[in-house]
Amino acid sequence: MAQEAAPVLLLVLARLVSSTWHEGSGYYLESHTNEVYAEEPPPEPALDYRRVPQWCATLNIHRGEATCYSPRGSSYRSSLGTRCELSCTRGYRLVGPSAVQCLPSRHWSGMAYCRQIRCHVLPAVLRGSYVCSAGVQMDSRCDYTCQPGYQLEGDRSRICMEDGRWSGSEPICVDVEPPKIRCPDSRERIAEPGKLTATVYWDPPRVRDSADGVIKRVMLRGPEPGSEFPEGEHVIRYTAHDQAYNRASCKFSIRVQVRRCPVLKAPQNGYISCTSDGNNYGATCEYLCDGGYERQGTSLRVCQSTQQWTGSQPLCTPMQINTDVNSAASLLDQFHEKRRLLVISAPDPSNRYYKMQISMLQQAACGLDLRHVTTVELVGQPPHEVGRIREHRLSLGIIEELRRFLHLTRSHFNAVLLDKAGADRERFISPVSPDELFVFIDTYLLSEREAMRRAQSGDPCE
Repeated sequence: MAQEAAPVLLLVLARLVSSTWHEGSGYYLESHTNEVYAEEPPPEPALDYRRVPQWCATLNIHRGEATCYSPRGSSYRSSLGTRCELSCTRGYRLVGPSAVQCLPSRHWSGMAYCRQIRCHVLPAVLRGSYVCSAGVQMDSRCDYTCQPGYQLEGDRSRICMEDGRWSGSEPICVDVEPPKIRCPDSRERIAEPGKLTATVYWDPPRVRDSADGVIKRVMLRGPEPGSEFPEGEHVIRYTAHDQAYNRASCKFSIRVQVRRCPVLKAPQNGYISCTSDGNNYGATCEYLCDGGYERQGTSLRVCQSTQQWTGSQPLCTPMQINTDVNSAASLLDQFHEKRRLLVISAPDPSNRYYKMQISMLQQAACGLDLRHVTTVELVGQPPHEVGRIREHRLSLGIIEELRRFLHLTRSHFNAVLLDKAGADRERFISPVSPDELFVFIDTYLLSEREAMRRAQSGDPCE
């Protein structure tokens, strides 16, 4: 049996049949003998190009070609011993041996074929795309583009090469374009009445990103909307950042104008106290007179939007003292909140303390007027007692009421200082020097308004 292991030696008892290969004959001859032989492999056949010119099958490579060299000549492309070099057309790669030979077995020494050269599919590009001329075949060119707002970084095109790889490297789409930002329009505002500022509101800026539409952050440099802006021009800046940290800025200005009236002048022997900045729209100015002077005319004036003052400027005229009154209280009411009173009492005009006191006060008349001090003299004994305020004479009844009200004796020199409310603030039993009197008034009796005015105008008596 062919499938079973056969012994190397075959014993044939009847007759021995052996096959002998005759070199170059192309066929076998049989001989009959009774001898036993060991079977041997046939020897290599000698080439006979005359009898078998096409020993192997004709080579036919799809998408390629075979260049053959035969020992017998170029016309014998598949004779025994022919050697063929295999190649593929452009765009194809040879798979198998690059050269084959026609063997005695009537087969070629190997097999090969041409496979199309293909590159791998290119990966998708984030925020971009590509278009290829011939898919993934060799020589296919793929051109990259990015979405609006993005810029391509890297190779703009890649080509499928003969080795099956793409040229260059994969590009990326990068957001390099800053966002679009538009600020509100600049504006001008008028300061509010009685103020030097204006409250200004505005809408936030319009911001848009040309890439993914996402704005990471918008920063404001300057006051917030609804803030109060002082007089002058103010620049407001906004800066926007997108996700790629590109930034863009815009700015606009706010100009605040303060309408002003002409600067008012203080009246002679008086001064002005104004609200706000003194002459801006809505400011109110009050006219005040120095102690011993009375205002004649309007007390308040207001700066209007037309930049004109209401009313007209008043005058400060010397205070008119009316001594023809029925009581000491009526007399003192005339000085309420206007003047301080230094009431001096002496037994007679020849009293040395009295004469000394009057002499010192006459020399300090400017300082007394600056501190709004009026001197009241009560001198002598009834029925010849005299009472006077400057050149104004007091009746005996008023003199008597003043003495009782202020507890002033006629027997010796004494004096009392009344403040502007009529309260007894200090008493003296001997003459008081002007310096001592002024220090006391400046320390304890000056109102806040008087102190401020003194600080602004200084001491005109120096």
